[in-house]
Amino acid sequence: MAQFATGSTEDSLDLVQDAMLGFAQRYASRPEGEWGALFYRVLQSRIIDWHRRSSVRNRLRVWLGWGGNGEGEAEDGIQTLPDNSSPNPVQELFRRDTGAALEQAMRSLPLRQQQAFLLRAWEGLDVRKTAFAMGCSEGSVKTHYSRAIHALRDLLEDFRP
Repeated sequence: MAQFATGSTEDSLDLVQDAMLGFAQRYASRPEGEWGALFYRVLQSRIIDWHRRSSVRNRLRVWLGWGGNGEGEAEDGIQTLPDNSSPNPVQELFRRDTGAALEQAMRSLPLRQQQAFLLRAWEGLDVRKTAFAMGCSEGSVKTHYSRAIHALRDLLEDFRP
């Protein structure tokens, strides 16, 4: 979830670690049944804070002329090695294309729709726990989730069997 929200593995790992520490400090005494929704609420708060900080940071970079152009960055040799573990290259290519399309489609969704979809579909939270984690009403969760599903169906139409 943090990976989709940030687009960066390093940033997402930092967010999850920060959320876990904050969760453990504040909610360790709460009943175990509440931990899932409480953790996701802390994580969503960290993600929203990250977006706010990033937008300010990016505005300052543009204003100061510090935009990164990627020049001088070395390519990671591990990333260029072929993957020999796939028994069927056609299936592997389809799987990668589908995964990339899904990731791109998820990134195109507004943040609240991403959150609702990931909490409901991927994490398996019910509407009530999702509403608590997102800090909104159950009706709002239903609306965001429905809009996310419809948008993803439209964006991923080419990948339907």
